[in-house]
Amino acid sequence: MRVVVSGGGTGGHIYPALSLIKEIQKQQPESKILYIGTEKGLENDLVQREGIPFKTIHITGFRRKISLENVKTVVRFIKGVKQAKKMMKLFKPDVVIGTGGYVCGPVVYAAAKMRIPTVVHEQNSVPGLTNKFLSKYVQKVAICFEEASSFFPTEKVVFTGNPRASEVKEINAQAGKSSLGLQENKKTVLIVGGSRGAKPINDAFLSIVGEVGGKDYQVVYVTGNVHYDAVMEKVKEQGNPDNVIIKPFLHNMPDVLGAVDLIVARAGATTLAEVTAIGLPSILIPSPYVTNNHQERNARALSSKGAAILRLEKDMDGSQLLEDINKVFTEDGKWEMMKKEALQLGVPSAATNVYQLLKDISR
Repeated sequence: MRVVVSGGGTGGHIYPALSLIKEIQKQQPESKILYIGTEKGLENDLVQREGIPFKTIHITGFRRKISLENVKTVVRFIKGVKQAKKMMKLFKPDVVIGTGGYVCGPVVYAAAKMRIPTVVHEQNSVPGLTNKFLSKYVQKVAICFEEASSFFPTEKVVFTGNPRASEVKEINAQAGKSSLGLQENKKTVLIVGGSRGAKPINDAFLSIVGEVGGKDYQVVYVTGNVHYDAVMEKVKEQGNPDNVIIKPFLHNMPDVLGAVDLIVARAGATTLAEVTAIGLPSILIPSPYVTNNHQERNARALSSKGAAILRLEKDMDGSQLLEDINKVFTEDGKWEMMKKEALQLGVPSAATNVYQLLKDISR
């Protein structure tokens, strides 16, 4: 099977694509993959690091208000379609999939106009402009949250889950514990605000780090590279408790997720795919700075089922965070119930599901 994959802009679009590619290569080692992204996007680094054939087009996203830049974007879109068509005439794909981000627009649109079978994969509960536009032209729309189905033509929607969930099926929890020096017989909380960190989560935790030092659980606190030095200075002022482990970034996140008992995090689609796949209880603090407030919608999909505690950023402070952590660990049956509900929402076979969808519609 020859597959063109396109997705870019953020890790939330790129990591599912990479997980899907691994599944395709596992199922069909003889398969051929071409990834089409942008030169300046994060995908340029992440995809080529995996040794996947990679080509670029130049495209920008639409602004949500009237702007001269939108006229330029239309011109770039037309040029991008022409570029993508040339690439596909040479590559001759059996199927094309877009995993989100504006780069998918000209790539998937070009494939649809060439009558190549096409799919878009929507990770969030509220889709972005590109996927809503492309849904008019593709054969199928793969979704991860049932809430997203109302935005797309009913006959095209297929619930597959997020391929990233399949990555955590192969976790090594013991390796995760060893890499951080965690104590075996203590409950562990992982607090993380994304690769660049989240200052409101940092501030909330710093206000209670002294109290956390007296608890019978341990905390792994990932600050983000940008905030690490400033956080360490403040933690040292409070005695640097022995049960608090602070890191700027984790490169082995799947293994660490398997080693902890509770996560405090934003509500990005990739994070939620991972935690539901392994049934990890969560306290979710969605970013209010994302398109269509989709992180809050993502989080509510879990909190409404009892798999997570949802706290809006405006309502979060140190005392609330400490209260929520204590509730999960001390309230009778709370942790067990959250784990059970998270597992029921998880789709660990998601990568296989998307692969099978591509196989079914490929020419």
